[in-house]
Amino acid sequence: MLSQILFLDIETVPQHPSFSELSDEWKQLWSHKADFIISRSKEADSAESVYNRAGIYAEFGKIICVSCGFISGNGKEKKLILKSFFGDDEKETLQSFCEMLNRWSIEGNKFLCAHNGKEFDFPYLCRRLIINGMNIPSILKISGKKPWEVPHLDTMELWKFGDYKNFTSLNLLARTLSIATPKDDIDGSMVADVYWKQKELQRIATYCQKDVVTVAQVYLRLNGESLISAENIEIK
Repeated sequence: MLSQILFLDIETVPQHPSFSELSDEWKQLWSHKADFIISRSKEADSAESVYNRAGIYAEFGKIICVSCGFISGNGKEKKLILKSFFGDDEKETLQSFCEMLNRWSIEGNKFLCAHNGKEFDFPYLCRRLIINGMNIPSILKISGKKPWEVPHLDTMELWKFGDYKNFTSLNLLARTLSIATPKDDIDGSMVADVYWKQKELQRIATYCQKDVVTVAQVYLRLNGESLISAENIEIK
């Protein structure tokens, strides 16, 4: 079963470095969207001040990195093999990822696993593929499928045990389960600035890979499996 799962995480940013660089039409569209964000915030006061959050919406953001990993071997010999697809050209990044995904999923019962993947990563990928005029890989398609036919696993959903009231971050869940999380110099809220201002895409890819490692370890822990040792984690 473990060898049939592809663990993944995506990193997204606003499509432009700042609100001022949007066209008048898109400024109006974002301003309308921002009204909702501002109404729920005690600090935000304008569409411009919340533009750094545009990356979480597929209509206003873009994918700059997709990191994934799969497990091979058993017991103490288990290995986690990581691979990242990233770049400034979203379509090229998605094309490379989808080519790999189609090859990997062509045989056998395969599954995708992410933290909050059903609410964020999987639908975001599908939306950006459509926006870029690309085909959605079959393993990402859920239209017309019964819930038990959807090959998507979600560590946040597994932790809920049927309780749909709470959001639990990956970092909190990992620490709750006594899983060591790699300390990093950035977090999700900093990705847009690291990308647009510091232009350190490799740094973001490294951060994304570490999240994939944590997702895989959390999944193993939730299923009573032994964790993967640091020396058995490889990057392709």
